[in-house]
Amino acid sequence: ANLPEESPPMYGLHENSEIAYLNSATSAVFDTILRLKAGSGDGDGEGGGGVDAVIADILERLPPQYGMITLDEKAQPLMSSDHQPYVLVAVQECGRMNLLLGEIAVSLDELQKGRAGQLNMTQKMEDLAEALSINQVPGRNPFHKASWEKFAWPSMKNLATWYPDTILRCEALETWTEKIILPYSLWIPGLFNPTSFLTAIKQVTARLKQLPLDSMSTETHITKMMAKDEAVAYPADGAFVHGLYIEGARWQDPDEAKAHETDVAGTVCAGILTDSRPRELLVEMPLIYIKAVVVQKSWVPESVGYIRPEKDLYNCPVYSTTFRGPTFVFVATLKTQDPPSKWTSAGVALTFQTDG
Repeated sequence: ANLPEESPPMYGLHENSEIAYLNSATSAVFDTILRLKAGSGDGDGEGGGGVDAVIADILERLPPQYGMITLDEKAQPLMSSDHQPYVLVAVQECGRMNLLLGEIAVSLDELQKGRAGQLNMTQKMEDLAEALSINQVPGRNPFHKASWEKFAWPSMKNLATWYPDTILRCEALETWTEKIILPYSLWIPGLFNPTSFLTAIKQVTARLKQLPLDSMSTETHITKMMAKDEAVAYPADGAFVHGLYIEGARWQDPDEAKAHETDVAGTVCAGILTDSRPRELLVEMPLIYIKAVVVQKSWVPESVGYIRPEKDLYNCPVYSTTFRGPTFVFVATLKTQDPPSKWTSAGVALTFQTDG
């Protein structure tokens, strides 16, 4: 029998999924080559000076740790305000970032002294040097004893892109904790624990409306705002977030979205899910309005959250990375005119970051 040639559309996937697969497979091959080269010792002679340069560069750009005592003093007067849950999230995030920054500083300082002969080289130092030599985030290799990743967030970036991302996260936290006032739009991918922020949204709304927290959930609406600076006020019963990407589909452009404008508690939202354009693998989303709502009887409770049965809503999984799986965060609700099953088959999901 003459069977048609295999292609992504046969399985309900977009043609871009094949490009994503090939990119992933190629990256895996080159990562393996780098690890084998490092393990063979070929790079020791030429890479020794390179490792020292990487250490010096990282230490030079390493942000200072946050003064938790000062931060707690600034936070204390706000603990009785309506935004108290957001204040707690900010303080907790700074504490988590201090752990990571401290581990980076201490481990690199020890490695410098070990390479200079001031300390005996341990296996942990050797593992750290190997990771730096192949542009790998320490801890990405599960057999290594040196790990920055266990103090950090899920990521598939290499060291050259992961470290600038770390600096951006520190800058975002610095801006937030200057007065410990929630930004009008929060870069939610920059959080260690984004789930705590979603819980804070529900807590603030539940307290204002005197509702039991157990009966609260969240829903998402896509606004017309494309840049974070366009948000100039807090929305009702929720918060604006930015920095998410969509994979497997795209959100309508502003011109297309005009036909699907709606007013959600005073915030203008627009657009529906639509097919991806060729070679656009990850498309940045507009600002997203995360709104706390009361759970309805028709919603189905699952281990990942409440699944909405409406035919014009796609229950979209949100992940920290394109690896998906264990990096699941929450379920977003996206408007659709096509059957939700179409987007399920296409593997449509939101993700917090790109791989590069």
